[in-house]
Amino acid sequence: MKNENADLKKRLEGKIAAGLSHIAVRTSDIEKSVRFYTEVLGMEEAFRLHRDDGSLTTVYLIIAPGQYLELFTGGKQKTEILPDSIGMCHICLMTEDIDRSYQAVAAKGGPIDREIRRGYSRCIMFWTHDPDGTPIEIMQMPPESMQAQADRRFLGTGE
Repeated sequence: MKNENADLKKRLEGKIAAGLSHIAVRTSDIEKSVRFYTEVLGMEEAFRLHRDDGSLTTVYLIIAPGQYLELFTGGKQKTEILPDSIGMCHICLMTEDIDRSYQAVAAKGGPIDREIRRGYSRCIMFWTHDPDGTPIEIMQMPPESMQAQADRRFLGTGE
């Protein structure tokens, strides 16, 4: 593991993008969104940011070390994400157990927009959405998925 970490560090050295730090989502009701992401999707609140007047501006939720979902207050105008929209399409969260994740989201009252299915890349996924309608894909990358294969190539651990 130590050699793999050293190899990865060397591979990332000098890259402009060495990882994905956060995704930012503006919300219409930040507390409702925080409850969804923590209670339904199981994220943990990392910290809150406040303006000089003390009002809440941002809540950071930790997904994994160094990876966050950044929720902003003040959303007023809904941005509709259509099949032909330019720009962001959805958020994708990775899971190790798609069946357990699906059951947990459903049991906690989270909306299920699309049932579990295998994608073109051989990943396994289902879809939900947050209180403001932001589409969220929950994905498992089994060893045969193109993503898992690409990860192994990137890490130099084989095909």
